[in-house]
Amino acid sequence: MRTVFVLFDSLNRHALECYGGACTTPNFARFAERGVTFDTHYVGSMPCMPARREMQTGRHNFLHRSWGPLEPFDVSFAEVLRKHGTYSHLISDHYHYWSDGGATYHSRFSTWEFLRGQAWDPYHALVRPPDGMAERYHPMQRDRYQGMLNREVMKTEEDHSLTQCFDRAFRFLDTNREADDWFLQLECFDPHEPFIAPERFRSLYPTDYDGPILDWPQYERVAESPGEIAELRANYAALLTMCDWYFGKLLDYFDAHDLWKDTALIVTTDHGFLLGEHEWWAKSRMPFYEEISHIPLIVHHPAFADRAGERRSALTQTIDLMPTFLDIHGCAIPDTVEGTSLLPLLAGERTLHEAALFGRFGAATNVTDGRYTYFRYPLDMEGEELWEYTLMPTHQKGLFAEVEFEGATLVRPFGFLGGFPVLRLPAGRAPVKGQGARIEDAVTALYDTHTDPGQKMPIDDPDTEARLIARMIELMQRTEAPPEAYTRLGFEVPSEKPMQ
Repeated sequence: MRTVFVLFDSLNRHALECYGGACTTPNFARFAERGVTFDTHYVGSMPCMPARREMQTGRHNFLHRSWGPLEPFDVSFAEVLRKHGTYSHLISDHYHYWSDGGATYHSRFSTWEFLRGQAWDPYHALVRPPDGMAERYHPMQRDRYQGMLNREVMKTEEDHSLTQCFDRAFRFLDTNREADDWFLQLECFDPHEPFIAPERFRSLYPTDYDGPILDWPQYERVAESPGEIAELRANYAALLTMCDWYFGKLLDYFDAHDLWKDTALIVTTDHGFLLGEHEWWAKSRMPFYEEISHIPLIVHHPAFADRAGERRSALTQTIDLMPTFLDIHGCAIPDTVEGTSLLPLLAGERTLHEAALFGRFGAATNVTDGRYTYFRYPLDMEGEELWEYTLMPTHQKGLFAEVEFEGATLVRPFGFLGGFPVLRLPAGRAPVKGQGARIEDAVTALYDTHTDPGQKMPIDDPDTEARLIARMIELMQRTEAPPEAYTRLGFEVPSEKPMQ
């Protein structure tokens, strides 16, 4: 068996044609006609690297750890595949894999390739920038110095790392398509900001904006003019259409070489993105509304080709990817995995999860049953007790500071650690570069996404809230949440772990 796993970053489900969106994305729609489309697929741990840790391990991590690397005790699907004799290859321009907070992910694969130049990637080295470089950009993004430098060497469409990622994928397929038992992860940073797309895509979304380059929103509340908002949204749409066009080239390759008969193809994302909805840009700081948490997933498997074009309403989430990959390649699923293989769902509709837990370290803990979504915030965001559990004390862009080790102990509190102890360190002792700004709009709320898909009006429904709280606590017990994960939310610490 062979698998191609295509992972985009910040792919907004609500913009895709196959999910009712208005952006020009005919190739995602074309793939939906070939595969099974999942309509109720949600994130788990947020944002980028916590989501990827879930993809590799099949279990939540946001209640134990902020953004960080794979840990020595983590069971990675890529490593399981390698030990099973399945070759795995990673192609990516996601530069976080090569930063301190993500440096252990790529090396789980048999081989890997890294394309340079996205966003903050410390790539283009230029001691003295060109005269007037900063003035070409909108004031909101003039602090993104490295991003400006990287764009200096992006002269043609062929220079875009998205283009290069797909070119490398076709090279891999040309070399290996006659072989069997391999897994290719084609991972594209786009359509993550900055929203840079060639003119042939940008011209599809005209605006009246006439100002400096504006394609990289801050993670802030919306404060821009209607013209600036339109420009940012148009640039996102253009980049999304570029992603769709290159994904279409991959579909063409599958057609030309009849890979549909013996190769699984899976496409999804790590999370969505707010483009001014709820008066916010981006993700992470605000509640995880549907635009962020409800994400696309489409799966083709040759054994279920007769299900092409069908849709599934069953609740699924990111933790289900890892066991699905292992199931496709005939590997046993480790006991540490919380997710469930999606292959039985390809055969027909069934219930996989009664509820799904999701969130970000230090922010709300959230739960959904596919209809109702409940955001539960700590009673005291400033004085909450919060601990990191890790053997890899690195943040997104640096090492833990000395002050963060004050009060640290070596403990063995969780079954999923196997024989490993971990450091238990107090979180929030020092400002952490790159870890995101202050959490805002931290209000516990319940939404009915069927009657209010835009989540504009929280509802008062004590029975539903109580039911979802019970589900939340069950799922927290299953993931072995630490005691402070309960007390910070105003819950009693359960005395026993629930049955698996």
